[in-house]
Amino acid sequence: MAASRKGIEQRCLERGLRMTGQRRIIARILDKAADHPDADELHRRALRDDPRISLSTVYRTVRLLEEAGILERLDLKSGKARYEQTPDVHHDHLVDIRSGRVVEFRSEEIERLQAEVARRLGFRLVDHRLELYGVPLDEDHG
Repeated sequence: MAASRKGIEQRCLERGLRMTGQRRIIARILDKAADHPDADELHRRALRDDPRISLSTVYRTVRLLEEAGILERLDLKSGKARYEQTPDVHHDHLVDIRSGRVVEFRSEEIERLQAEVARRLGFRLVDHRLELYGVPLDEDHG
């Protein structure tokens, strides 16, 4: 699922955030990422472009981007926060618990069911997050 047509750097500039060279590198890495990297992985990739980028710079940058609503933090069962650009269109996640791979998906049926459950319980749904955890079917027969 495409996160957003606008890049992270552009979204930062629109919100008045100062873009240092190191922040630009981190923003570009996040723009290209299709795998919901954690801070350690972002740092490893950033070191290729600038060996002076510290892990604390990565943490400060992702926290700043999260606070600005540009980045979403995913707290999956791995214990490490992973990140994705805040999407324009809501989607859910399916996590392969063996490989850690995250698959994005959208199901109108699930969306309707969640709203219906909330309504039955006397609520109007305003936000939600769904994470499913599993293993590939072909591994069940091995």
